[in-house]
Amino acid sequence: MDCTSPIWYASYIVVLLGLAGYGSHRLTIIYLYLRHSRKRPEPMERFRELPVVTVQLPVFNEMHVVDRLLEAVSKLDYPRDRMQIQLLDDSTDETVGICRDGIDRLRERGFDAEHIHRTDRTGFKAGALENGSRSAKGEYLLILDADFVPNPDLLQKTIHYFTDPGIGMIQTRWGHLNRSYNVLTRLQAMFLDGHLELEQTARNRSGRFFTFNGTGGIWRKSCITDAGGWEHDTLTEDMDLSYRAQLRKWRFIFLNDVETPAELPVDMDGFKSQQHRWTKGSIQVCKKVLPAIWRSDAPLACKLEATAHLTSNFAYLLLICLCFLIYPNQQWQPDFGPFTYYIINVPIFFFASVSVLLFYMVAQKAVRPSEWWREIPYLPLLLALGIGMSVNNAKAVIEALCNHQTGFVRTPKYGIGRERGADWKKSSYRAMKTLTPFVELMFGFFFLFIVIDAAMNGRYPSAVLLMPFPIGFFYTSLSSLQGMIQSAGGESRAAVVATDKTTF
Repeated sequence: MDCTSPIWYASYIVVLLGLAGYGSHRLTIIYLYLRHSRKRPEPMERFRELPVVTVQLPVFNEMHVVDRLLEAVSKLDYPRDRMQIQLLDDSTDETVGICRDGIDRLRERGFDAEHIHRTDRTGFKAGALENGSRSAKGEYLLILDADFVPNPDLLQKTIHYFTDPGIGMIQTRWGHLNRSYNVLTRLQAMFLDGHLELEQTARNRSGRFFTFNGTGGIWRKSCITDAGGWEHDTLTEDMDLSYRAQLRKWRFIFLNDVETPAELPVDMDGFKSQQHRWTKGSIQVCKKVLPAIWRSDAPLACKLEATAHLTSNFAYLLLICLCFLIYPNQQWQPDFGPFTYYIINVPIFFFASVSVLLFYMVAQKAVRPSEWWREIPYLPLLLALGIGMSVNNAKAVIEALCNHQTGFVRTPKYGIGRERGADWKKSSYRAMKTLTPFVELMFGFFFLFIVIDAAMNGRYPSAVLLMPFPIGFFYTSLSSLQGMIQSAGGESRAAVVATDKTTF
């Protein structure tokens, strides 16, 4: 036995225990959800006279979806004299003209609508929201991103909760306009269903902290002001403001039965840019607010849950470490005997892997009670996609830890929804190009070698359990490389979202 084998094995076990810890947290969320999901909140009373609501629509280069958004907002079942529409436009392309024309049409129909165009993007989305709030007439601010298509009854189902003066924010559950467009959108829907249905419901109804999701929710303006306003020192201004507001004793409500549909990214690069922004932003918020959470008088259970929530993306760093430890562990693992091997590995495998699959299966059962079983075949690919995203998201974690500043890179949207498709591949919008797909490709070949090696040496269970690694890395890398080839082959005009700068 090599003298370094105990070190490799110990490191391997430590990393797996870390992943198992985050897996056990998912089991805790399932428990809290099943225990509290029936505690649906009810409004204290109903407004006798509906208050003025300002609908804020932050957009940046959204030529494919702005008209759809404005049309949906115009159909909201709310008195026109009690609703103001703000189109907060930071665009630098032809979206500006589309926004201007769309607002003019709304005005002609009698809506109180304004087009606020900024020539600089100071603060990005947070800056646009902050700027719009200065002229907002309503005490309540409905925020909708450009890819959302709100149902007409959204305001009627939510506004009355604000009759309780302690309520600062109402969040609705995101729906998915293009869930079945391709495999990637289906997997994204499953990821988001887990977060929005299970995590948000469990946290909110068990009295833990939970966060505004950036869109599909309504804020009380005085709550934002009391919490210090929109700040743009993180990439997830929604999460940052949420924690600051709740530390000021404002209460939030999550309505899992009120759905606000949105468009999912249809290409891998768009998905990666979105995940990179969310992951990096969450670590930035973790560094910013976690000390304040532990200094607060919140119950210990709330502090522990907030810690698990804010640090959850560190799991991607653990996953990258695991990638480098699997092969040495297979080659030089100490022989403790089969009994000890299973005693150690089976529980860790359950908490690190099976718990994740169980988490998303319970979410599908809750969101799609009559069709949840259709999603079961996608669960292994869901696990593989999570592994494949580890390079992209671990990079985001490291950037946040090292205080590496980057701009707010939006996710391209193409107007793909229930009613119609879109030839999005001809769009000039592209996600930023990076070297990440080439790193993922190398990981894919490395794990393909490990799987083949395990099979050739008779370690068939290991070969089967490791299959999600090459599948995940090949899926994320080849999907991105395919997009690069397509965009390099026929773009006749500069991409609005991409830059000439290539990054890792």
